[in-house]
Amino acid sequence: MEAIRKQATKLREQVAKQQQAVLKQFVGGIGGSDNLASDENEAQQHQKLEKLYISTRAAKHFQRDIVRGIEGYIVTGTKQVEIGTKLSEDSRKYGTENTCTTGSTLSKVALNYSRARTQIEKERENLLKLLGTQVAEPIRAMVVGSALEDARHLAQRYDRVRQEAEAQVIDVARRQARVRETNVSSDNILKLEAAETKLHELKSNMATLGKEAAAAMAAVEGQQQRLTLQRLIAMVEAERTYHQRVLEILDQLEGEMLSERQGFEAHHVAAADISPPPPAYETEDLFASHTYDGSTDGMGYFLGEVIHAYQAESDVELTLAVGDYVVVRKVTNNGWAEGECKGRAGWFPFEYVERRERVLASKVAEVF
Repeated sequence: MEAIRKQATKLREQVAKQQQAVLKQFVGGIGGSDNLASDENEAQQHQKLEKLYISTRAAKHFQRDIVRGIEGYIVTGTKQVEIGTKLSEDSRKYGTENTCTTGSTLSKVALNYSRARTQIEKERENLLKLLGTQVAEPIRAMVVGSALEDARHLAQRYDRVRQEAEAQVIDVARRQARVRETNVSSDNILKLEAAETKLHELKSNMATLGKEAAAAMAAVEGQQQRLTLQRLIAMVEAERTYHQRVLEILDQLEGEMLSERQGFEAHHVAAADISPPPPAYETEDLFASHTYDGSTDGMGYFLGEVIHAYQAESDVELTLAVGDYVVVRKVTNNGWAEGECKGRAGWFPFEYVERRERVLASKVAEVF
């Protein structure tokens, strides 16, 4: 009894050793030189597939991040276009519908700003459209495409066959141990041969699937790298072009605004020199004498014809139209004159009128 027990223990140890030897031989352990080379290649293939799987998954996540970022940029950008367009319309409305007694500088600037803002928003719309069609859509198509999923299915099939082969190694080892028993039956030998044949088929199938999966995954990885890089470059180029174009528009607008401001300031500096008209006691009545025979009365008044229209800029000034006649009552050293036209009195630039020696009686009546 004891002898039988020892023999059974020894047999179990032999079977366990055989199983470990076969399993190690399959996965790259110690074995024959041919099997060793084959198992090392398989192990390398397996490691390559694992790295490809990780790489393509990370690239896919990055592509999704890019698409989400562009979609968010388009949403906020579209809202900015709406706000900018409304501001452009408001500026245009002010520029076309409003005037100021001191000039039209602000109206002109508002129109210039409206035009520039419209151009800027058009450039922004073009940028958003380009980001959607040339960046987001191609990347999204690859993310949801079948190439990566097909490659992953091959890799998953490879993993399943590999697991079956590992299980078959153990089965072969167990059957080899049975064949080595004292009472060897033909049935055990046939089962061993069938198990070994199946193992061979699994290993062959595994090698084929491994190569196909690795090739498919490598192709997807290369495509991910090329496409994502190209689309990122396209995005940067689009944004660069957009900002360059906007800068050109803003430079032009700034030049127009500065020019209008200079004209505005120059006008008001000149106006500050002559306006408001000086008080009577600070002026010199150049025509107070009776120098102009027949054209002035005892106070030195004379008639002048308006040769340039003038729009009054304050309540103390006089609006003149070409052809009007004015009773000029006073002329100052700084070029301003005071007089009366059509029942209204006020100040106006003296150079806008010319003295007249003779005037029709009907014209004189219009003065008053």
